[in-house]
Amino acid sequence: MNSIIKYTALATCVFMFQSCFDSKQSQQNPETYDDVQIVGAMRDAMFKGELTSKIDLDTISNKNGLYGLGPQSQMTGELLVMDGKSYVSQVVTDSTMRVLETYETGATFFVYANVEEWKEVNLPSEIKNVKELEFFIDSVSQNQKRPFAFKLSGKVESATIHIQNLPPGSKVSSPAEAHVGQVKYGLGNEDVDILGFFSTEHKTVFTHHDSFMHLHLITKDRSKMGHLDKVRFQDMTLYLPVK
Repeated sequence: MNSIIKYTALATCVFMFQSCFDSKQSQQNPETYDDVQIVGAMRDAMFKGELTSKIDLDTISNKNGLYGLGPQSQMTGELLVMDGKSYVSQVVTDSTMRVLETYETGATFFVYANVEEWKEVNLPSEIKNVKELEFFIDSVSQNQKRPFAFKLSGKVESATIHIQNLPPGSKVSSPAEAHVGQVKYGLGNEDVDILGFFSTEHKTVFTHHDSFMHLHLITKDRSKMGHLDKVRFQDMTLYLPVK
């Protein structure tokens, strides 16, 4: 028993040292973030009520291989840029939504990158949900620049997505207030594309406090799109950027 305790204590010390070293290295190596642009922050919207547009999407000059995601300004919808095409989803009713293809919109916070070459990565069949995907991507990207964009394409057995739908004039000072009006939609047996951004350094900036990823899903027919909350993968292909 004593040997187990000693081993656990040693492993904890090594982990803490490595975490401090990685943090210091990331601060000294700003090129880690050259490939991803971050505008605004989730925490500023959630806790400070900064809901106005931090970026107008039509001002992004390089749209070649452009990928990005975030909430629409005033938290009235969801945004997704997939290979240079920009989509906005908004709530119509509790069961229906509208998805428009347009750059004439802005984001409360937004993360984006230009990726023109992808490498296909074999996604094991046992990877079925968001948390398992996060662990897998973390494990296969240890030597890759972070943060980075990634995408998946294929079929989901089921999924839950949401669209922000904050009532006009709302004041926000907490996550609960920021999510007033949000509508969730269930999907089943759909062909989809999913865009994600991965980072271990940007919790509450463009990922939630409990995740290294921010994911938006859009159906292949482009009729449904939103922030991905839950998923059951069926047959998916993962793509990581070539740098």
